[in-house]
Amino acid sequence: MTNTRQDYGIEDALKNLGISKENLGVSTGGAFFANGDTIESFSPTNGEIIAKIQCGSVEDYRLLIEKAKNAFQEFRLMPAPKRGELVRQFGQKLRLYKEDLGKLVSYEMGKSLQEGYGEVQEMIDICDFAVGLSRQLHGYTMHSERPGHRMYEQYHPMGIVGIISAFNFPVAVWSWNTALAWICGNVTVWKPSEKVGLCAIACQNIINEVLKENNMPEGISSMIVGDHQIGEILVEDKNIPLVSFTGSTRVGRLVSTKVAERFGKSILELGGNNAIIISQNADLDMSIIGAVFGAVGTAGQRCTTTRRLIIHESVYDEVKNRLVKAYGQLKIGNPLDQNNHVGPLIDQLAVNQYLESIEKCKAEGGKFIVEGGVLSGEGYESGCYVKPCIAEVENHFSIVQHETFAPILYLMKYSDLEQAIAMQNDVPQGLSSAIMTQNLREAELFLSHAGSDCGIANVNIGTSGAEIGGAFGGEKETGGGRESGSDVWKYYMRRQTNTINYTTSLPLAQGIKFDL
Repeated sequence: MTNTRQDYGIEDALKNLGISKENLGVSTGGAFFANGDTIESFSPTNGEIIAKIQCGSVEDYRLLIEKAKNAFQEFRLMPAPKRGELVRQFGQKLRLYKEDLGKLVSYEMGKSLQEGYGEVQEMIDICDFAVGLSRQLHGYTMHSERPGHRMYEQYHPMGIVGIISAFNFPVAVWSWNTALAWICGNVTVWKPSEKVGLCAIACQNIINEVLKENNMPEGISSMIVGDHQIGEILVEDKNIPLVSFTGSTRVGRLVSTKVAERFGKSILELGGNNAIIISQNADLDMSIIGAVFGAVGTAGQRCTTTRRLIIHESVYDEVKNRLVKAYGQLKIGNPLDQNNHVGPLIDQLAVNQYLESIEKCKAEGGKFIVEGGVLSGEGYESGCYVKPCIAEVENHFSIVQHETFAPILYLMKYSDLEQAIAMQNDVPQGLSSAIMTQNLREAELFLSHAGSDCGIANVNIGTSGAEIGGAFGGEKETGGGRESGSDVWKYYMRRQTNTINYTTSLPLAQGIKFDL
């Protein structure tokens, strides 16, 4: 097996997306520019340098913010359906570039090609959702206690929305925020992960086409590739009333504190430690498929990755044996080869964390029934390919309480459902959860007030693979933020209550008398 770009049409995809050997990492919706340091984007599929990116400087960031502030003054006055039309056109462009952008996502990040295509489809879906929503940004009308008065509430755009995204979803999370921010009348400033800067530049190239074709001012959609200093400046910038941050709980805690100190608002999408409860009443064929995809998809680098399986003692051995057999059939290799199930981790740091987690698990008493390890040899030259592994553990192990961004699956037993739900909830994170059961009572208990404490709770599907129509996010150390569907658009707007007096007198609320 040889991991070369030419094998899978990567060179053509890069060309079609406007990616060259040397790229500038700042754009305000017009030309690209940058005055910062140069970094190299590596592909974890083969360890090769894809291209160089000149990052943005602090001065570049300040110029970008000034452009965004000026653009907002004009953009907020455009009717929401007109803003929705821009989003519609962006969705159409994504349809044209889906294959190329999906390949780049797969090549630069390392997820399977099908997952790369799926991520671009998420972008298309959120655009479709936002277009319809642009005609439904409604408030409420209320009855006033005072005669001759009308009360209602409405929503206004906030200004600049800052978006800081993680490497594991290089393009989708940005689009969730941008599509909703735009139809709400906001402008956006995006700082992507430097590990996937080319994906961000490609997206900005696509959205620049839309802005140019519609003669829109610079600053409506801006992007800057930069280091942690740029991120820190963005988080502390009083010009940005809303920061959407996707990343680790550790960094999210810092972001939350800094934004709150200046009375800004934040949307936090942080760590997950997601479990599937497999009941004695489960369809085991379905359960195995959901568990394996949830655990090894994106090589375990999803915030919704299945980390824990809580299995009823009566079916524990059967589930365990089926999992061992299924893991033995996994094909690990270049993610652009659609015959492979599992691609690489993002970089060597991720590999080291994977190995450290395995050792910590063993030190605490974990028993590995499918061993891990780093793959080497032909096709694995990048050193980023690892074996998905499975360990029998106890839920209280410190390593099990921790989110490891790697394909390590933990198994544990339970005897009654209340115990299983308690185990499911007994971790610091609260993103996604699931139960596999054909028993209605079990399903309803899991979804009840006494059930899962996560932001996402599923029945007979896994923890991974959320649709854009629902609000996405979690509780506890996952941050409490919500993105994507439902009424999440309200996060991107400021609420205002209005009272109109259409009489010739001025009665006061609560019957207060004030006569002159």
